Amino acid sequence: MSTHVAQVEWHRDGAPTDSTYSRAHVWRFDGGVEVPASSAPHLNGDPARVDPEEAFVAAIASCHMLWFLHLASDAGFPVETYRDDAVATMGRVEDGVLAITDVELHPVITWSGPEPDDAALAQLHRDSHHRCFIANSVRSNITVAGT
Repeated sequence: MSTHVAQVEWHRDGAPTDSTYSRAHVWRFDGGVEVPASSAPHLNGDPARVDPEEAFVAAIASCHMLWFLHLASDAGFPVETYRDDAVATMGRVEDGVLAITDVELHPVITWSGPEPDDAALAQLHRDSHHRCFIANSVRSNITVAGT
């Protein structure tokens, strides 16, 4: 098995100690990538920064896409482009707390060779979802539009 590490760092930087403190922080990943992060804008966050909810839906969409590219290639369907305008929906769960309850993927794919028929395309998405490590790690309902 593998281990994955992320560093999350925040500093007060002279901000007041009440609820007006900055939500801005940085995520650091192996290889030196730094992502400016914040809470969601409706929670006093900076809309120019990535919030955890956006990162969550992006991680699911990215994982699904990577498996899809692999499985489509193996099946002889080379992908030229893949774009997903994924959407996460917040809702209340059993004990009344907020959670991302639904994630809907909206992949738009162009092909550089043979294209799968509708049944094969739906199967590629089902198999991609089944193999996605992230999807297998969360309780949210995840659907692929059009399949």
